[in-house]
Amino acid sequence: MEYPKQTSGMAPPPQPAPGYPTGTGYPPVAPPYALPQQHAWSTGLCDCFDDVNNCCLTCWCPCITFGQIAEIVDRGNTSCGTAGGLYILLACLTGCQWIYACTYRSRMRTEYNLQEVPCADCCVHFCCEGCALCQMSRELKNRGWDLSLGYRLNLERRGGMIQLPAAIPPPPQGMIR
Repeated sequence: MEYPKQTSGMAPPPQPAPGYPTGTGYPPVAPPYALPQQHAWSTGLCDCFDDVNNCCLTCWCPCITFGQIAEIVDRGNTSCGTAGGLYILLACLTGCQWIYACTYRSRMRTEYNLQEVPCADCCVHFCCEGCALCQMSRELKNRGWDLSLGYRLNLERRGGMIQLPAAIPPPPQGMIR
């Protein structure tokens, strides 16, 4: 015996939209949040002689170059002397000052949305510490920072205003319907 089909106001089950996998009834996860396109460094890693004074300073006393970079990247929270002193202490005691410098390269890349080229930050600093420090210094100079002045004097020179990178909104969170 066959039963009659009911049509008493019940809606048919929802059909998945084209492109959705069948069988789950759930839409796929939202696409990953798209980050802004990364920019190239203003100078190359091996362009050390573009700024001969900086090249010589970094060659004979990398702790000074690093200290100047760290003060700017840290927005004045670390002084040039403190960062440079820690750099030279790590160099003398462990030879692993490149790890410390690598963290500042990563922070600088994030702040200015720069590409991680030619390889990972740690590899760049391990293989060519001097070139990496020179490139970071040139990048900051090309963005209007005078490393010899330090963070606070640069702020005063700019009238208390600094140019911050565009804020990246957070990715959507919570349940998506």
